[in-house]
Amino acid sequence: MLVSRLYVSSATWLLVHSLALVVFLNRYVGGLVMRLLHRASWDRTIDDYEPTVTVVIPLFNEASGIAETLRSVLASEYPGEKLNVICVDDCSTDDSFARASEVAAGANGRLVVLRNAANAGKRASIIHAVRRATSEIIVSVDSDVVIDAPAIRQLVRRFTRADIAAVGGWVDVRNKHDNWLTRMQTVKYWYAYFAMRNIEWAFQRMLCLSGCLTAYRRSVLIELEPVLERRALLGVSIRYGEDRFLTRQIIKAGYRTTFTLDAHCRTYVPSTLAGYFSQQLRWRRSNVIDYFGGLSHIWRLHPLISINYFSMFIVLFGYPVAVFRALASGRFLPAVVGHLVVLALFGLYYRWRVRSWPLAQRVGVLSFLPQALVMPVTYGLLTPLAVFTLDSARWETRGHDPIAPSGS
Repeated sequence: MLVSRLYVSSATWLLVHSLALVVFLNRYVGGLVMRLLHRASWDRTIDDYEPTVTVVIPLFNEASGIAETLRSVLASEYPGEKLNVICVDDCSTDDSFARASEVAAGANGRLVVLRNAANAGKRASIIHAVRRATSEIIVSVDSDVVIDAPAIRQLVRRFTRADIAAVGGWVDVRNKHDNWLTRMQTVKYWYAYFAMRNIEWAFQRMLCLSGCLTAYRRSVLIELEPVLERRALLGVSIRYGEDRFLTRQIIKAGYRTTFTLDAHCRTYVPSTLAGYFSQQLRWRRSNVIDYFGGLSHIWRLHPLISINYFSMFIVLFGYPVAVFRALASGRFLPAVVGHLVVLALFGLYYRWRVRSWPLAQRVGVLSFLPQALVMPVTYGLLTPLAVFTLDSARWETRGHDPIAPSGS
């Protein structure tokens, strides 16, 4: 019996790490090769394309920062007569609506602030704004984000083909130097945008474009609106993971999605473990549902994308098993040490790549090391918890609970 258990433990550990190696080679090594060989061919631009644009900002309890977000959008380097903003307040319980309305009063009609009749979630707020808009391009910006002045123009320049339906930007961290946790997330965000997505970028099939800063063809959003409205699990409306779900539905419908590092925005990341784990729990729920949802159609994409997707799917559910097996067999500490070595190498590469950045915009070479202890919690404990709380309607990141479990 003991030998059998040890065999199962070793086999599970080997499977998870083998698939993790596949993901690593595909995402990092393969992605780097693609970037070096083909970068020019998958970041083309059309400089004279200048459509009408509506920036949509869903808002809920962001009174402290919404004015800064709105002003950064209004200051964009894009023709004012072709750019307008719709901010939709989802029945905030603070004075978010009043703060946004103050900015609108001085925006010369370029900013409209709406309010939902009832708290309905981010998806309903976006649909509300898209229905109201008439522009060709919709740009989604989260309510705690500040965008750089050229960001919108840089997004629009990437709509080089009629079948490109969405273009995402680079999401950076605003509070990099708050503490060790925000420094760790700074490196994590950097890898997410500068290394992990190159395969998807190369084939214009980005599987998740962040609502922090993404541009969409309005016609495609209208086409997919019925699918977005019906999103539910066993009859329960799902409010988390909207960005990932929307991106995947766009790809499923046959459109292309791409990305550019030239469109830059900055957002706050959690600075406490409670906030971070709450955010990660919400993301784990999104991952679980998305990976299952993609099984029906991701296999139709390029094999490199499909292999990465299905490997990540198995790792997502196999990692918790491997963690518990490692704890039971006494292999957990050696695994942590191994992770520390890998993370140290990641830190060195990050530090080399950002060596020319100003000190305020980069963090230290050892900043990624805490991930060795945080990752077993986020993947090992929170994934099983996510599976059993998929019907949650909470906004985990900032404790933004809905006022009532209303449908959307």
